[in-house]
Amino acid sequence: MNIYVKGLSDERFQRPLELIADLFFEESVVSQQPFEDAIIEVSFELQIGETAAAAAVLTDKEKGQMYTASFEKDLSEFEVDKDRFKQIKNTVLHVYLTVLQDYTGIVQKWGILTGVRPTKLLHKKLQGGESQESAHKQLKEQYLITDEKIRLMQQIVDRQLAVVPDLYDLSNEVSIYIGIPFCPTKCAYCTFPAYAINGRQGSVDSFLGGLHYEMREIGRWLKEKGIKITTVYYGGGTPTSITAEEMDMLYEEMHESFPDVANIREITVEAGRPDTITPEKLEVLNKWNIDRISINPQSYIQETLKAIGRHHTVEETVTKFQLAREMGMNNINMDLIIGLPGEGVPEFQHTLNETEKLLPESLTVHTLSFKRASEMTKNKKKYKVADREEISDMMNMASAWTNEHGYVPYYLYRQKNILGNLENVGYSFPGQESIYNIMIMEEKQTIIGLGCGASSKFVHPETGKITRFANPKDPKSYNDGFKHYTEEKIKILNELFKETKSIQ
Repeated sequence: MNIYVKGLSDERFQRPLELIADLFFEESVVSQQPFEDAIIEVSFELQIGETAAAAAVLTDKEKGQMYTASFEKDLSEFEVDKDRFKQIKNTVLHVYLTVLQDYTGIVQKWGILTGVRPTKLLHKKLQGGESQESAHKQLKEQYLITDEKIRLMQQIVDRQLAVVPDLYDLSNEVSIYIGIPFCPTKCAYCTFPAYAINGRQGSVDSFLGGLHYEMREIGRWLKEKGIKITTVYYGGGTPTSITAEEMDMLYEEMHESFPDVANIREITVEAGRPDTITPEKLEVLNKWNIDRISINPQSYIQETLKAIGRHHTVEETVTKFQLAREMGMNNINMDLIIGLPGEGVPEFQHTLNETEKLLPESLTVHTLSFKRASEMTKNKKKYKVADREEISDMMNMASAWTNEHGYVPYYLYRQKNILGNLENVGYSFPGQESIYNIMIMEEKQTIIGLGCGASSKFVHPETGKITRFANPKDPKSYNDGFKHYTEEKIKILNELFKETKSIQ
């Protein structure tokens, strides 16, 4: 769909207008300059003073249809230019979304939100003293979020505060993310740092040497500053792609380098690819008292696994889950993906039926997202996926199924280009939630990323300002520069926690 937007002169509106258009149309072109192929014209009037007042008129040039909307927002409490513009932008998007909804008949349940972390908005309002009723009203009026999604947000916020009652007071602690950038093969939808491990043992050896160095230096800094670790999360890639011996040395390094490991609230190791799990590796996990792992089927349809590049069988998923359970893993997460190529409601129902036979402690239900750098996005015509309505039906099935089986939602995030403009939701049995997932989503504390491709997110303990810093994504660059990247992280940490007194 080609859309001509007139009446807005600021270039900063361009990308937000494109993102909203993409919610409604498979392919869209939005221009603030006239062009002949434009089917829709959206004219804006924007007045800015003590309030931002926006009006929009959408005209279908072929059918002669017109739709109008208006909205205004008080700007008096927003003194910083960046904050004022954000409110002005949201006012424009409010009327833009309204006329597009009226024109298409499609209701966007998340309203104008295209960001990753909607529950942060609700946390912020409640932490600031707003009542639930007032916070919900603001979310509905300002962002056009539907009652259904607001109820889901509140349910998740309530659960998070039950699991981590001191969530708002953890800014002086940190969590650690450790990235292992290797997998047996790379999945078609994946954009994480993940390199096929076969034939790369030299790269693995060099990478692990750098990772051990980072762990020692960051651990030394944490001990000197007296800063506690809330959670540790081994991700990737697939952390169980390396050998049992390499895993053993890695966890030994963690215990030697990190402060007070016995009192870390949670340590998770993703074992997402069933073809990486062995009795020897599970014995290593037991040795170091790590019992929260992920074993991810994604789907229980063999043809789907083949299509997306996962070279393991459905049967292997089940047998490795059972092996992990027999060997003492008592907090297992499984990931499912809605909307994988060739799958619709019948296939997803089959996946839910198979999941029922295992009942993992937690279940993360992802909606497929066409990530820019993934194999699937580069060859979109090759991968046929379900339409918006069927995707929505599958998400509703997941919600009903988890509720029926005693799971509760405890974290949520969204992605650009996500099918149906939906969301990814983590469910768990009460008491089996992943604290790390809560920390990464709600951004209440610093998360230090170690390893190839690991991204650090530094959250200022007082202002909440977020600074990001990423290690290189490819093993060679990481191996060449891990000392430099470690030093840079420590410089940022010193500035961030400069008021923290060292242990005497």
